Amino acid sequence: MSRIGKAPITIPAGVTITVSNDNVVTVKGPKGELSQAVDKDITVSQEDGILTVQRPSDQKKHKALHGLYRSLLNNMVVGVTAGYTLTQELVGVGYRATNQGNTLDLVLGYSHHYVFQLPAEIKVTTQSEKGQTPKIILESIDKQLIGQVAAKIRSLRAPEPYKGKGIKFVGEVLRRKAGKSASKK
Repeated sequence: MSRIGKAPITIPAGVTITVSNDNVVTVKGPKGELSQAVDKDITVSQEDGILTVQRPSDQKKHKALHGLYRSLLNNMVVGVTAGYTLTQELVGVGYRATNQGNTLDLVLGYSHHYVFQLPAEIKVTTQSEKGQTPKIILESIDKQLIGQVAAKIRSLRAPEPYKGKGIKFVGEVLRRKAGKSASKK
C-alpha cells in the first residue's frame, strides 16, 4: 500500500470538509475555500476529525492516484488553515520589482518592462531595501496555483550559472560554473 496514500489527514478545528456525490471534495477554513474533483475509483471518507483516502485495488493506476489525491487534499487543508508563502529575489544590477494591487511590474535588464497580471487568489508584495536584493513575496491558499505563478515569474529571467543573475527562490542553491580561465603563456 502507498505510504503517502495510507497516511490519515487530521482535520484542524475550524475546517469543514464536504464530499459530494460526484466525488468533489470541498474544504472550507478560516482563510478561504478550495475544491478538488477526485477520481471516481478513489473513495474519500471522514470520521472523528480524520480524513482517509482508499483505493479499490492494487492496480498501478490506483496506486498512483491514491498518493496523489491524499497529497492534494492535505495541501488544501494546510492552505485554508495556514496558507502558503513563496519568496523570490531578483539578483542583478538594475533589477527591480514593484506592484500595484495584483499587477507586478518587473525590470529585468531587457529593453522593456514585464507587466505581469496575477490571479485574484494570489496576494503579492514587493520589498526593495537599500543594500539588499529586491524581493517578491507571493501568498495564497492554493499550493498548485502559487507554484505555477512563481515558476512563470522565474522563467522570465532564470538564474544563469556564471554570475547567478536572475530571479531565484530565497534559499535556492544554484549550481555555479567557473568562467573562462586565462591562457598560460
